[in-house]
Amino acid sequence: MTDQTKIGGHSLRAHRAFLISTSAAAVLAASLCITESAIAQSAAPAASSLPPVQVEAPAARVRRAQPKRAATNRAARTQRAVAAPVVAQPLSMRSQDARTGQVGYITTSISSGTKTNTPLVNVPQSVSVLTKEFIRDQDFRSIGEAIRYVPGVVPHQGEGNRDDVVIRGQRTNADFFIDGIRDDVQYFRDLYNTQRIEVLKGPNAMIFGRGGGGGVINRVQKEADGVPIREVTVQGGSFDNKRVTVDTGGAVNENVAARINAMYENSGSYRDFLHLERYGINPTVTVRGEDTSVKLSYEYLHDDRTADRGIPAQGTVPAPTPARPTVPVNTSPSTFFGNPDQSYSKQDVHIANAVIDHDFNNGLTVKNSSRYANYDKFYQNVFPTTGTFVTPGGIASISAYNNLVQRENLFNQTDWTYRTHTGPIKHTITFGTEFGQQNTFSLRNSGTINGGASTLLVPASNPTTFAPWIFPHNNASDNNATATLNLASVYVQDQIEFNRYLQFIGGVRYDRFDLTATNLNPGGTRDSRTDNLVSPRAGVIVKPVDNVSVYGSYSISYLPSAGDQFSSLTPGLAVTVPEKFINNEVGVKWDINPRLQAAVAVYDLDRENQRFIQNGLVVAFGKTNTKGAELSLTGYLTDQWQVTGGYAYTDSRIVDASSATIVAGNRVGLVPYNTFTMWNKYQFTEMWGAGLGVIHYDNFFATSDDTVNLKAFTRVDAAIYFRLDKTWRGQLNIENLFDTRYFATADAPNNITPGSPRAFRASVTASF
Repeated sequence: MTDQTKIGGHSLRAHRAFLISTSAAAVLAASLCITESAIAQSAAPAASSLPPVQVEAPAARVRRAQPKRAATNRAARTQRAVAAPVVAQPLSMRSQDARTGQVGYITTSISSGTKTNTPLVNVPQSVSVLTKEFIRDQDFRSIGEAIRYVPGVVPHQGEGNRDDVVIRGQRTNADFFIDGIRDDVQYFRDLYNTQRIEVLKGPNAMIFGRGGGGGVINRVQKEADGVPIREVTVQGGSFDNKRVTVDTGGAVNENVAARINAMYENSGSYRDFLHLERYGINPTVTVRGEDTSVKLSYEYLHDDRTADRGIPAQGTVPAPTPARPTVPVNTSPSTFFGNPDQSYSKQDVHIANAVIDHDFNNGLTVKNSSRYANYDKFYQNVFPTTGTFVTPGGIASISAYNNLVQRENLFNQTDWTYRTHTGPIKHTITFGTEFGQQNTFSLRNSGTINGGASTLLVPASNPTTFAPWIFPHNNASDNNATATLNLASVYVQDQIEFNRYLQFIGGVRYDRFDLTATNLNPGGTRDSRTDNLVSPRAGVIVKPVDNVSVYGSYSISYLPSAGDQFSSLTPGLAVTVPEKFINNEVGVKWDINPRLQAAVAVYDLDRENQRFIQNGLVVAFGKTNTKGAELSLTGYLTDQWQVTGGYAYTDSRIVDASSATIVAGNRVGLVPYNTFTMWNKYQFTEMWGAGLGVIHYDNFFATSDDTVNLKAFTRVDAAIYFRLDKTWRGQLNIENLFDTRYFATADAPNNITPGSPRAFRASVTASF
């Protein structure tokens, strides 16, 4: 596609020119921060010292000195004013870490759960936070790797071309956010510029809007906060792993800070023929006055990789059923099924942000956030055919297709927060609006081979084929459509503190979701649907002591009939009611000490109105129920010993059929009954540290038809950390220490991802 390609009637060339110019200006501003004054500021503490957890008080304002007047009845003669000494308040005193008490693996408060900076112990829902230190210590590079250490969350294969997760039994490829604003296109995100990952479990449309049936994943980006940093990390390892990241920035003066994060990776894989090349850059600038701050950022991310759909399952006679499930075909974890030369995924992502905060100094504050995002995504698969197994005779079926998605997102959020009292009762009232437009173009082409055949048979013992496929457009079955979504939302919430023992949070959100889709195939139709959604949220918090909370919560969320990605809307879907998610949850949170958090939650989650094709018509009576319990522990057991992880019990069941094979009583796919994960890091001396982690999954099914069983596994990971001095440090990470053979995830009965064998990654970081 060329730059003249249009999405919803808008030219991409103008937007790209704007983004490039914005990036150039931001990079120039960020380069100014590399000054001698930034270098002169104090270095970070030694690895073994434990920095205090402290959420800072507001910085003192710096005001211009006023000229003195003579102490007499006569007017004083005009003299040159002598300014009083003024001590500059550097931006570094308002560090991103300090605002949320983030140190090591622990974060004490977040804003995404309530739209106000609230201690985690006072947020009435289950929340897991993965900090930048934890991400660095584990050497995570993707969301799919990181969330394995979050109780109740399981990675989904995502057809080998996108982030995809299952949260409390609900699969999603759209419930991703950056700093609280939707980032919903199907692509692989990188963590090079991530301050922390927040996983908020249970539906919460009051805060995030549509979707989020099982929860959402919010990435908080690193920002220009004035803290001086100059850091370069070089990495290499098994399977031709090569990666470099840069993080540099600091205060330009007492009011302006700039920062640049950048990344380049060129790596192979334990899977045959796989290759990945990606790079990204994220400049940010912050300007602060007495009562107002402005934050500007832009990110460009390019990702080009082999699309990998994994391996199929073994067929049986008679055919597999939930009572007699089959297993993945017996082959090497490296075996590629299909044509790797014609299987690839490419993405280019541009995201520009502007955030303005203002304090009126009377209890009222306002935050306005704007985002423009442009996504250009293409992927092509030559892979094991959907709905087939390897025959008992050892023959696999291969199919192919490709898909183009281009989307422009434009969002604006305005949050007003007012802190007041009614007698002895404290109120934190939040009210606001969100407006957005999303324009999408999607095109799918089915692959054919050997003069028009839609499948190719290959021996499972030698399933890699380089036979060429062609990709004509099938007007009867392939999608070719544009979609325009206009959304408008208004919401109000009150956090009420009756006394030191009792708190309440209640709110409601109204969303108008207006979708129009045009089928561009011959004879296609133009369909539209408008949904007016009302999503309430209520929670009560009882605090017998300051560091313990017992909470109960109730929340509702909706998913409009077009689904997660709303790229097309058929006449049948246009008359179908939205899906509905209802969550009831009780839990206990305990700040064992200021640096150690424990939590337990028990919940019941219903999903209603799932779509089902009956006699060629779309009906909405599918239903699932998930009952579960989650326990987590995060923080410092001692000054040297950090942990994060937990246990989840999840029973997710089909209550009413949602397809001919997904019927009542089935277990939901990719949901083990029991999972346990725990990562430990111990700092023996200032120079040496080590890490050890365990990931255990019970057996689970590849999909909700329960025909392919993936056996239970336990994986052990390890790491060694070395700090030479304040400039140099290094680490060695070992994934799958004991070389356990397991299956990590799946997309369908015929698309199963084998887990990686033992892998080493070594990195060296220089801090200047």
